[in-house]
Amino acid sequence: MLKPNMNYKSLKDSYLFYNINEKISAYSQMYSFKHIYKLGIGDVSLPLCSAVISALHSAVDDQSEKATFQGYVDECGEPFLREAVSKHYEKRGVQLSSDEVFISSGASDELGDILDLFDRSSSALVIEPAYPAYVDANTIAGRDIIHYFSDEADSFAPYPDEKIKAGIVYICSPNNPTGAVFSREKLKAWVDWANKNESVILFDAAYEAFIEDEEIPHSIFEIDGAKTCAIEICSLSKTAGFTGTRLGYTVVPKALQRNGMSLNSMWVRNRTTKTNGVSYIIQKGAAAVFTDEGQKQIKENIRVYKNNAAVLTDALDKIGIQYCGGKNAPYIWMKCPNGMTSWEFFDFLLDNIQVVGTPGVGFGENGDGYFRFTTFGDPEETKTAAQRLIELLGERK
Repeated sequence: MLKPNMNYKSLKDSYLFYNINEKISAYSQMYSFKHIYKLGIGDVSLPLCSAVISALHSAVDDQSEKATFQGYVDECGEPFLREAVSKHYEKRGVQLSSDEVFISSGASDELGDILDLFDRSSSALVIEPAYPAYVDANTIAGRDIIHYFSDEADSFAPYPDEKIKAGIVYICSPNNPTGAVFSREKLKAWVDWANKNESVILFDAAYEAFIEDEEIPHSIFEIDGAKTCAIEICSLSKTAGFTGTRLGYTVVPKALQRNGMSLNSMWVRNRTTKTNGVSYIIQKGAAAVFTDEGQKQIKENIRVYKNNAAVLTDALDKIGIQYCGGKNAPYIWMKCPNGMTSWEFFDFLLDNIQVVGTPGVGFGENGDGYFRFTTFGDPEETKTAAQRLIELLGERK
């Protein structure tokens, strides 16, 4: 008799976005004449840049001619894109060979798939508040999870606790949902801790393109010792608007070994066994991101989102509300005023000014009392939402 994966029964029901959508739907039915300003979902609002669009069209044309038609692709990624990514790292002083780069269908997929490299007996440490999939993916795998709480005292980017041992560690910088970034000093402490304990850091760098502080590392491989203890998972979703196009890349250094096994070689075997690779057309579009023109164009789009962040943080400054993020990240993590819980504040904003964000409790129990805004919305709508926040909560004189 077939026995299903019983670990699914251990998953906590995730009502976060379901409840948000239900509340919005109910409100819209009652007040259809009122416009709702949505700053909750972390999806981009600007289209793909022209360099990418041109490359996609060209790749489609390739498929119409026998001489340029492309069938099966390399499961680990086409050489032209793996080389483009490695050269992108080189510009930041990080030396990678192209066969240490693996092309994926996005960071979300990869964050779950990469767990195939680790035995289920290896525990996972998740720094919370955190992207919920970290916990869910490990729960499905039947792995023990260590919930490592961060807070205002450590700017939501803590140092490691030498007393804690874990096989896998998740670090997201810039962080979703808090917008916090890990300094070079803090990342060095985690790298040293991981090497000492023979742990592996899964470094989620999906938002690295939003870092503007020159002192903040874009990659964990800017830290000495990281190649023997870390895997980096990246995405073009927010960097270049690929949320619907789907493409990311993962770096597994050849120097990363555990119990005499090369994790790079293991990942090659995993990909060649479990995937047929990412579409040639999408990979050609992604390669355009790493050209000079592509970099120029995506930075123009990122600047729009960063201007949105400045508008929102300026509003919170005027109100006098404590927050994290916004400068080096597309997320703003604010403390709910007057001791409200996350859901109480959600209802308060929706009922009074029709502004929607994401309750912080959805990112871990220590997220209650906080609220996340994203900066990917339309600039005019963001300005209106910010002004409504000021009018509702009161500008501090």
